[in-house]
Amino acid sequence: AALTVRFLTRRFIGEYGDMEFIYSHNLTVDGREILFHIWDVPNSQQAEEGSSEEKRIQWADSFVLVYSICDRASFNILPLKIQFIKAAKEAQNQEKVPIVIVGNKRDLHHQRVVSSEEGRLLALSLDCGFYEVSAAE
Repeated sequence: AALTVRFLTRRFIGEYGDMEFIYSHNLTVDGREILFHIWDVPNSQQAEEGSSEEKRIQWADSFVLVYSICDRASFNILPLKIQFIKAAKEAQNQEKVPIVIVGNKRDLHHQRVVSSEEGRLLALSLDCGFYEVSAAE
């Protein structure tokens, strides 16, 4: 949620509840007006693999999966999530699904438990984009 709010408002808010939101946002990219719809799902709700998860996947055109570089568990669930997304989208006979893996909390390097190299290698092995960022900075 912090990363989404930072993208939408350019402000950092550190504490969020465990709620799901859909945001809409207009942005000009290369001179074209783009309308983003962002379905922000907290990590605890992403753990389910039922009809809600399937509905979210069918709704989306692309995916940004965020983990904390300070939380190994948030990183470890990514391969399963990405396989689930790809399988669901491929069932619709769609082309390659745009997926980006984002390591957040780069500013907390002293608490890091997931290296940048691990993130890059995972993204490479799963044919995804990769970035490390800090919503706080």
